[in-house]
Amino acid sequence: MSSVRQARGAAARLSGRRAEVVAALWLMAKGYRILGFRLRTPQAEIDLLAVRGKVLAVVEVKQRTNLLIALETVTFDQRERLRRAGASLAAGRPSLADASVRLDLIALAPGKLPRHIRDAWKGS
Repeated sequence: MSSVRQARGAAARLSGRRAEVVAALWLMAKGYRILGFRLRTPQAEIDLLAVRGKVLAVVEVKQRTNLLIALETVTFDQRERLRRAGASLAAGRPSLADASVRLDLIALAPGKLPRHIRDAWKGS
């Protein structure tokens, strides 16, 4: 692998981690408790897992130029894997057994505040 490609990959990973931290801070300001970052499950990797009240939010974080592109980036198959991963995690934690699992998106775009979309792909 070329050094240019390695550097580009490292920069992308750092940018992704920064976006996840910004998203977590945004959620905490809205009253969510962050349960985990980059959780690897057999079904999918969850960017952020957060809870507020009786809602367990499986949060996908996307840094794109606009909201529509961020929404379209997450495929139907990926959304299904994330939903299954969230349900599996909730089932494995007694404190979350009665929580409803929701798939949220936090979209970050240059020069704009983060955009949190609850139940971003409802019905799909």
